[in-house]
Amino acid sequence: MARTIPGVLAAFEHIDAACDAIQALRAQGRKEFTVYSAAPNHELEHALGIETSPVRLFTLIGGITGVCAGVGMTFWMSLDWPLLVGGKPIATVPPYVVFMFELMVLLGSLSTVAGIIILSALKPTTGMAYDPKFSDDRIGIFVPCRGEEAGKLIRMFRDAGSVEVRHAA
Repeated sequence: MARTIPGVLAAFEHIDAACDAIQALRAQGRKEFTVYSAAPNHELEHALGIETSPVRLFTLIGGITGVCAGVGMTFWMSLDWPLLVGGKPIATVPPYVVFMFELMVLLGSLSTVAGIIILSALKPTTGMAYDPKFSDDRIGIFVPCRGEEAGKLIRMFRDAGSVEVRHAA
């Protein structure tokens, strides 16, 4: 049975109010909170301070590995089984660009999926409060906290314009 993380869960109808609450949390020095949204939003990302995704590094490494594997594979096969056609050189780049491109796309996409899975596994979300409305039209913020902190957070969320605030124990 998964343990429940105690904290405060707030629901917002408007992005501006959610961004104000996020900025207030960051001004307090809080770094451990989760934001739920039905769709990506650049205003939320800006308020959270998210600049770039680390997944793109996985994609870059996979793409470069794919190109290198394509070059290595095609040249090795050409030199291992040389077939002279019309006096052309055996190992040249232009005929093999397609293989390099295809391996770049294949390994880049597979490493992107692997990066998403790895980075998602590093931040477990089990036990956190959630409301199904966050998958539809509301924006949610969950802040793990205990006791006296919860009362302060509930007041802060209400002042920021939340529609619903509850203490999840």
